[in-house]
Amino acid sequence: MADQNKLQNAIDHVLEKVKAAGAQADVIANRSNNFSLKANDGELAEYKVTSGQVIGVRVVKDQRVATSYSESLAPESLDIMLEQALQNAQFSQQDEHQAISCINSKITTNIAEIYQQDNATVDDKIEMALALENGVVSKPHASSSPYNGFAESDSQIILANSQGTLCHHQERSTYCYAYTLYEQDGKQSMHGGMSSGRRFDQLDANFCINHGYDIAQALLDGGPIATQNYSVVFDLSSLSNLFGAFSMSLSGQSAMKGINPWRDLLGQQVASSLLTISDKAIVEGGFAIKSFDSEGFAARDTILIGEGKLQNMLHNSHTASFFGIENTANGARSAKGGLGVSPRHTVIAAGTSSDAEVTAGEYLELIELQGVHSGADAVSGDFSFGASGFLCRDGKRVQAVRGITVAGNFYQMLKEVDAVSNTLSNDYERDFFAPQIRFARLSIAGK
Repeated sequence: MADQNKLQNAIDHVLEKVKAAGAQADVIANRSNNFSLKANDGELAEYKVTSGQVIGVRVVKDQRVATSYSESLAPESLDIMLEQALQNAQFSQQDEHQAISCINSKITTNIAEIYQQDNATVDDKIEMALALENGVVSKPHASSSPYNGFAESDSQIILANSQGTLCHHQERSTYCYAYTLYEQDGKQSMHGGMSSGRRFDQLDANFCINHGYDIAQALLDGGPIATQNYSVVFDLSSLSNLFGAFSMSLSGQSAMKGINPWRDLLGQQVASSLLTISDKAIVEGGFAIKSFDSEGFAARDTILIGEGKLQNMLHNSHTASFFGIENTANGARSAKGGLGVSPRHTVIAAGTSSDAEVTAGEYLELIELQGVHSGADAVSGDFSFGASGFLCRDGKRVQAVRGITVAGNFYQMLKEVDAVSNTLSNDYERDFFAPQIRFARLSIAGK
């Protein structure tokens, strides 16, 4: 409570000064405590405890906007922060769509799931960290676990503005991971597993150990396959990375800047009719649950693509005003940054096909993509990545595949979907939920 009072007092101080300066502003104050562990050669290689606080202001005066932040809550530091923002605003471009427009919003994220008491001791966590590495290296041909660890975070956010808005959010999360470096007969392969939860007892260390080891072992003898087009099923982590590389296609901010290839396609078919994609505020087990956006507007669900047709993009108050449309409450900014837009939980709706139907016949299952963001052109949609996975037949892996390149066009790929399964899963980060999707054809460069 003492920390919260300090943050609130700092916010009140800034907003009083904003009013005296004849400006409008919103203020984000954030406090976080973090704890992480890593192991190496049977001993702790990292024991890190960090805590911090930061306060950031976004001022709007005479239709000009600027931001600034401070890691000190001392009044003199807050005054310098605000003065800096006001001075910088004088040199920014005038924009009639810039405003502090969230009025009298009083929202507290009141969802018990996201902030749960955790009775695990430090010794419990150290034991897990050591067990992650030991569990890997005790297995045959596992030469090391080069990446492993445990981490947890406890954070609090207070958002307020000069229009009477005051919102609160608090959450806890934790995760662990372990990678296996597998070596045999002069060959190497590596893979990892990750587990996440809101409490320590929700973590599955054995999954991290066994998943990384099993996949690394299975990939060891993999090699290139014949160069040609293949039907492809991405594992959920790879599919999430791929969608993330092209997220600007659903961003109202990129549309406002004129760089979104779907800017003029609202209401038109942009994907297979088998695909419905939504942005959801609250998903059970989700890690992006928050009852308000970074401007203070109540979080809401938005259908982005409905049966293949582009229905909406993600907007904040600025982009919505620019286009003269409804705000989807996807304003996003940190205490240190400017206002942008961001998804919460991306949810691709389950289809009607069984898993057996999705995996019938021959297809390529891709479980690793290398250089996703550097190999993607979000404007044209073209991409080319290194990849690993398995050549499969009727749901069974028949050949490990490594040293290939997968290439295609993301926007065309979305239109060429063979099947969507009727079961939904989530990625490790718990902000991407999707069924298995079989894409009709992608170019594979192998041998």
